Amino acid sequence: MDKLDEKQTILIVDDSPENITVLGALLRTDYNIRVATNGEKALKIMESDNLPDLILLDVMMPGIDGYEVCRKLKTDFRTQNIPVIFITAKTSEEDEVKGFAMGAVDYVMKPFSPVVIKARVRTHMELKRYRDFLVDTSYCDGLTAIANRRRFDEYYATLWNLAIREASPLSLIMIDIDHFKQFNDHYGHQEGDISLIQIAQVLSGSLKRKTDLVARYGGEEFVCVLPDTRIDGAVHIAETFQTGILSLQIPHAFSTTSSCVTISQGIACLVPTLDSSPKALIMAADEALYKAKESGRNRINLISIFK
Repeated sequence: MDKLDEKQTILIVDDSPENITVLGALLRTDYNIRVATNGEKALKIMESDNLPDLILLDVMMPGIDGYEVCRKLKTDFRTQNIPVIFITAKTSEEDEVKGFAMGAVDYVMKPFSPVVIKARVRTHMELKRYRDFLVDTSYCDGLTAIANRRRFDEYYATLWNLAIREASPLSLIMIDIDHFKQFNDHYGHQEGDISLIQIAQVLSGSLKRKTDLVARYGGEEFVCVLPDTRIDGAVHIAETFQTGILSLQIPHAFSTTSSCVTISQGIACLVPTLDSSPKALIMAADEALYKAKESGRNRINLISIFK
């Protein structure tokens, strides 16, 4: 199904079961509905891989109120672009200004009009859908349909800063198709393009976490960035990549490594600090890849100083 045709999801956050029932009944025909009865549950849902497209958020709730929920969402790179509509009985202009200052896209007063709610939701859902489409298009490699170099560069920078804040490990895998020039020379660039597409699909399909990213780095080279992942976890992913590519059994009669297409991989991992450089991790993974190719290809090599 095309992303423009997929049914979008709304998260309703309200401590009143009656309000949840009414909003759910209004919107369930057109959208998938998820619910949370307090701020803590809402934030727990937002830690999952299945994020909503829009949030209807009550302001006055026990524990964490709506303003604090919104603030937390807007400081998290995974959730900061999800539109939030406040639905609240707080009617002062000061409250409305505060809501918009927190990052909300709209502010609806209780008691709300069903017509107004449906219209506001429809407007912001359409904006979200097409904004996502434009972002996906600009970040998508034209041939393989996976992330492109621009997407990797921006996402890698974000993950680097996050890893510094959380003192968490960041792993990088550089991947190169073995003897791909010879493949193109003898089978033709059209067959080469078909192989690139197949390989990209295997690499992308091997990742289970939405926070992991594989991108086309250039030509026959790919890169995978794995947040909060130590070297053993990165090795496991690399082994999955290698097995997946071998299972394609793409003939390569002109390879000196194997009778079918293979990949070489270099892995590096570190816990970034303010004193370290994001280029250092890329250079280390590049060096590991070079050594994998130098030592025979169709293998995985690690930079051992990054534990």
